[in-house]
This record gives sequence, structure tokens and C-alpha cells, in this order.
Amino acid sequence: MALTLIEKILANHSDKEVVKPGEIIDIEIDVRAARDFGGANVVKNLINNGLELDDVSKTFFTFDCNPTGSDQKYAANQQYCRMFAREKGIKIYDVNAGIGTHLVIEKGLALPGSTVISTDSHANILGAIGAFGQGMGDRDIAAAWASGKSWFKVPKSIKLTLKGKRPENIYAKDIVLNLLHKFGANKLLGCSVELYGDDVEKLTLDERITVSSMATEMGAIIILIPPSDEIYKYCEERSGKKIEKISAGKDADYFQEYELDFSSFIPMVSRPGHPDDSIDINEVFQTKIDSAFIGSCTNGRIEDMREAAKILKHRKVAPGVVLKIVPATDEIWNKCLEEGLIEIFKKAGVLVGNAGCAGCAAGQIGQNGPGEITISTGNRNFAGKQGKGKVYLGSPAEVAASAVAGYITTPDRIPEKPAEFKATGEFEKPSVSKKEKVGEKPVIIEGKVWLIDQDDIDTDMIFHNRYLTITDITEMGQYTFDNLESWKDFTKKAEARDIIITAKNFGAGSSRQQAVDCFKSLGVQAILAESFGAIYERNAINAAFPILTYENISNLELKQRDKIRVDFEKGILTNLENDKSVEINKFSSVQTEIYKRDGLLK
Repeated sequence: MALTLIEKILANHSDKEVVKPGEIIDIEIDVRAARDFGGANVVKNLINNGLELDDVSKTFFTFDCNPTGSDQKYAANQQYCRMFAREKGIKIYDVNAGIGTHLVIEKGLALPGSTVISTDSHANILGAIGAFGQGMGDRDIAAAWASGKSWFKVPKSIKLTLKGKRPENIYAKDIVLNLLHKFGANKLLGCSVELYGDDVEKLTLDERITVSSMATEMGAIIILIPPSDEIYKYCEERSGKKIEKISAGKDADYFQEYELDFSSFIPMVSRPGHPDDSIDINEVFQTKIDSAFIGSCTNGRIEDMREAAKILKHRKVAPGVVLKIVPATDEIWNKCLEEGLIEIFKKAGVLVGNAGCAGCAAGQIGQNGPGEITISTGNRNFAGKQGKGKVYLGSPAEVAASAVAGYITTPDRIPEKPAEFKATGEFEKPSVSKKEKVGEKPVIIEGKVWLIDQDDIDTDMIFHNRYLTITDITEMGQYTFDNLESWKDFTKKAEARDIIITAKNFGAGSSRQQAVDCFKSLGVQAILAESFGAIYERNAINAAFPILTYENISNLELKQRDKIRVDFEKGILTNLENDKSVEINKFSSVQTEIYKRDGLLK
């Protein structure tokens, strides 16, 4: 019985000669990878279930989601995986290496006809070399690491042929966006697509990767492109192995067959929210943009970089627009350096990141903010996926051209003068409410005390840097002291009107205002310390948050949660439980003035 390409690959990795759609089989996995996203859970699943590795030579970590280690949780997961890898002898492609699915091709780990799994939903990118790739969850990956196999339901096969000539202005991204326009997000759902055609045969490896990488957005299991002689040659050079060619049987039975006119394909972009909402680029021509991004597993290849450089050479990114470029792998990054592309990018005003997934993984450069309009070469533009703004999808050429123009355009329609941003009036002076009268704020307060007898409590202990993006004061209180040992549960115990008494150098460290405002958010009335960090002291005074210093308060015989009274103007601290008082340093004239008018800016 003649088999389709996917059926032949799966049969070759099972104990069956023939497999049929819908049949569930166990298949041997040639390459078993886990990323920094999900990798720690793979390890925990192995440990918690007492499982060992089947074959360490086929097992890999790829740290591509957050190669900068800029997120505390990613950094912790990466280090956890590193420690496990050291113990077990697992090969790690660490934060300097690039996108894992690209690396298994680049390093010759995956070959035409092989099987690959990863915690990456775009592992089906392996269809670019005629291999089976599948993204899986951490339990699936852990099971495969332990057994070397994974169960899989044989998908239905679809044969898709692109007839005719490819238009000259059609990039690989345009090809897949045209396919998305035709099939949407679910017409190919759960199917394996084999892509054929005379001009499909001519696609380079980089172009094949772009097309295959968006099978997930089409709902397909994989887009398999039968390897050309050039692909076989590349894979043999990379792996050092002679590869037996694989192809679908001549009389293979397909679930459906489609023929599309390649010559009718047009330049397209996807509108924000849905990759399958792909339209003629002319429909959004001259849409003003704030930022642009070139990279991701879909378009971070060297050909993409060269195309962008060709457009950016001797040009500048439009004023006010930010263009970010991230090569897919370190090898590609180095080629960009050798070929002078990095110099072109930098002269054009581009931010170049180290190799990795970038914006789509929310772990590197590429994210956008609320209201921001971005054109990106990524594979997904779901709401919130690449930030809180709106993201259009396009080819590297269209993105580079748009970054220069300041609006969405094509390479042949870059204006001599870029579009400029116009004033919106959004930041006009707001109406000011009636100011509070001087003297309305209390200068004597009472509340329960928290005694924190520790010197040098720094701002990272008070309000950790992982929360620095928070600008709404109402959200800050919940994170107070969550990095201070023995006080991480402070917010659960604290009550409104509490007063804190601590030791020397409170608030040492950074200039972050949140380390003051978090106490205001919680309802803490004041902080007393033997001394304060210099910047912290200014921040507190300017925010009209009461801080005072003392020299010796041992005579008060204070106990945790005693009720106390503080007189800011006279400098008197009283323990209301025993009616004992001591003198402390009172407000200075400047502190009093700023406090009574409720802040420096009032």
C-alpha cells in the first residue's frame, strides 16, 4: 500500500509497515528537546515520577524564549535545567545559541524523514526539511525522555499543489499568508499538508522554514515540503551522514487534494488579532506605525536579514519609530556581522538583539505597549501575544520598508520623506481639583507597630525589580517586602494605619519610587528608622510619606503590635501601652511644607 509522506515517516518509526489515518501508534523519537519555557516542568515530572532518561544523546535543552535571562522566573528555570543537565550529561543549547527548532536543523540533529518533539508549538517547522516535528506539553516530553517514544494519532494527509509561476514580488511570508487567506485557521485542522509544485521545489531552506513555521496558525499538524537535492545536501553536510531519500508513494491516498494558482498570489499582511485575517497589503497601505519587528522562528533567517539590510542600507528608520531585529540563531547573527549587515542595521537606527525567539515569547525584545501599532514578521498576532498593542504580520521586506516609511508599505513604495507623528492632545494639562488647605494633613498619628530589627533593608527587598513596570500605585501594595526573608507574608498581616519601626539604612539601593509608594498603597502611615538611604529619604519626603529618624528608643519597651503615637512636628514617640515617650528627630521645615501640601508636585 502506498503511503503519504507523513504516513511513511511515522511507519518507519513504529513497529508497523503500514499506518492509516486515525490509527494511534507508538513512534520512536529521534530528537527530544525542551525549552526554558516548560523545561523545568519536564524535569520535575521526571523526578516526581522516578523516571530516568532513555537516551541522553537524543535529549536536549534549548534556551530560546528568554535568552537574556531578564526575567527572574525564566532565569530560575534555566538554572534549574542547567543543574539537571550537568547531573545527567544532557546537551544544552544555552542562551547564546538561538531558536531550538532552527538549531536542530542547523546542527544536523534532525534529518529528512526523522522525528522531533519539543515544548515549542512550532516544532512542525521541521516540515521544511521533510521531517516530522511536533510541539508537546511537559508531561508528553517527560514521557518521551524516559521511554524514547510517544503515542501519536496518524493524521489525514492533504496534497496541496501550487501551479504556475511565483510572482517576483512574493516573499515566503506572502506565500503562507495567501494560504492562510484561502484556508483560514481550521480548514486544515489536524491534517498533515504536503506542499508540491515546480516553484515550490525551488524554495530555499530559509523560505521553506517560513512557510512550514505557520502550519500551527493554519490548524495543521505540519506542512511537509518534500526535500530538494539542495536540502539533502545541506542536511548531509551538517550531520556528516548519508541520508536515504524519502517521499510519498506514487499512488498514496490523500484525504483531499487542492491546486492553487501560484501566479495569483499577492503581497499580504495579517490584521491585528488573527494571523488568518490576511488581506491585500493595499487595504492597510499608509497605516501609521509606532514600531516594527523582524525575527522569530518564522523570519529570523539570514535571507530575511539580507532582505532587510538591502532596504535599510543608506536609509534611516522613520523618526519616532522603533525597529527591532533578532536573528534566529547565533550562526546567523555572526553571518550578519561578517557580511556587514549589523553595521547597516545600526546605522539605520535599529535595535539588534541576541539570537532567540524575541517578542512572540514575551521574554525578549519585541513586545509593544497599549495603543502601539506594530508591523512584525512573527507568526502570531493574537491579542496580548506580542504585547498590549496591535500587531500586523508581514514579510521582512514589508516590515523594513514600513519602518523607513513610518507607515505600512511595500519596498517599491518607500517615500522620500517619512511620515511624521502628529500631536493628539492626549497629554494636555488635566483639570486640577481644589487643593487641600495647608494643615489638613495630620501631624500626630496613632497606629499599631511593626518592629523590623534589621539593618540595610534595600529597595529590592522592599519592592523587587521584577515589579518595576507597575505604575498604578493601587497595585503596588501587594508586593511589599515579598523579597525580604521572614517578612514575605507582610501584606497578609498588615493593617491600615500601621507604623513600621526598623533599623539603619532603610531603603538602601536603587532610586525606585515604588519602594515608597507600596507602603502608601498598603495604608502604612509612617516609617521610623535609625537612618534611611539618601535617595529613599528624598523620595519619601517628596511623596509626602512620613519618615522619621531616631537615636535610641529602648526606653519605650516596645513589643510587636503595641499601639504607638508619633508627633511629626514636636518629634515625640509614645508607647500607648505603657505611656512612655522618647524624643525623636522631628520633621524639617522642608519636610513639613511638602507633607502639608501633600507632595512636591502639589
